[in-house]
Order: sequence, then structure tokens, then C-alpha cells
Amino acid sequence: MPNHVCLQPVISPHLHSFICEITIFLDSGSTYPSTYIFLPTTTNETEQIIKSVKTKNSYRYDEISTKILKISCPFISSPINYICNKMLFWGVFPDRLEYTIIKPIYKNGDRCEVYNYRPASLLTPFSKIFETVMHRRILKHLTNCNILSTEQYGFRLGLRTDNATYKLTTEILNTMNNKLLVGGIFCDLEKAFASIMIF
Repeated sequence: MPNHVCLQPVISPHLHSFICEITIFLDSGSTYPSTYIFLPTTTNETEQIIKSVKTKNSYRYDEISTKILKISCPFISSPINYICNKMLFWGVFPDRLEYTIIKPIYKNGDRCEVYNYRPASLLTPFSKIFETVMHRRILKHLTNCNILSTEQYGFRLGLRTDNATYKLTTEILNTMNNKLLVGGIFCDLEKAFASIMIF
């Protein structure tokens, strides 16, 4: 592992080994560079993302809480930045970051029926950092290339489902004012995610 990336194990043995394992994997060059190159991240961006994560004492399988991550920020932002840029270059999301704890969250109905629960994945704080880096770049690409539909309101900065309601209401009223017929078909998929085939 390059010297500028190594951390002193004093910070946390788990944190140190975690970063070293991922860096060694990405440095091994066992994959091919991605065909679409995203702009590299900077240490400042990495620090900003780390600081934006909610502070919690709870931890996942890696035993590293977001509180520890934030306290360690000045010491780990450079190695995390290095790993992020390797991931962006190689187009690889390390398997270790995909480990998660799945908790069933009760929705409604009979508590004895499995389908009345939805799964919640508890990812490591590191995974959230790398996902944020990727999310920013993918969203910027989709926006710059005008790929997203103008009717896509969910999960977009500055837009909410209220905007969708407003647009629909406006369209209906304009059509009625022009003395035209209005029709609509509305579908509400109960347990929508449970109806998706996963292979």
C-alpha cells in the first residue's frame, strides 16, 4: 500500500484493516478500467461527505460508527479519497462494502406474516461515503445529458412529489378549461417491492 495512504493502527485496528484491505484489492488491478471516466474526487469533497453523515453511536458489521468516522475524518479523508478515486477509475465497488445487516421493518397487517415486513439494509458508513460520491457524479451526468424525464420528481434535488401533484392538477384544469374530456388511470401497487422478481 502506498505510504501516503497508510494509517496508523492507533486510530482503530478495525478502521485501519478495513481501509488497507479495500486499497489492496483496488491496487491489485484485477479488474479493467471503466469505459466511462468520472471526474476524480478531492480530499475536500470527501471530508464534506464525511461531515454530512448523521452522527450515530450504532455500528454495523465492521464495528465502526459514524461518530468514530467523523472524529477520524482529518486522518482518514486522504486514504478514503484515494480509494474513491481508484473505484471511479476501475469502475469497481468492493465486495466488502456491500456487506450489510438486513433488518425486517414491520409495515402493517398480521405480524406473523413475512410479507407484512420490508427489508432495511444497514450499510457501513464507508459504503455511504462511496455511494454519495457515485450518486453525485451519476446525477450530474444524467442532468447534463438531459437523460431524466421532466416528469421524474422523486429523488431529485429541489423537486418533490408535490411538484408532480401540481403538474397533474394544472394539466387537468387546463384541459377542462379548453372544454376537452379528461381521463385518468391510477395504479397503486400494494407491496410494490415485494412484486419485483429478483434473480
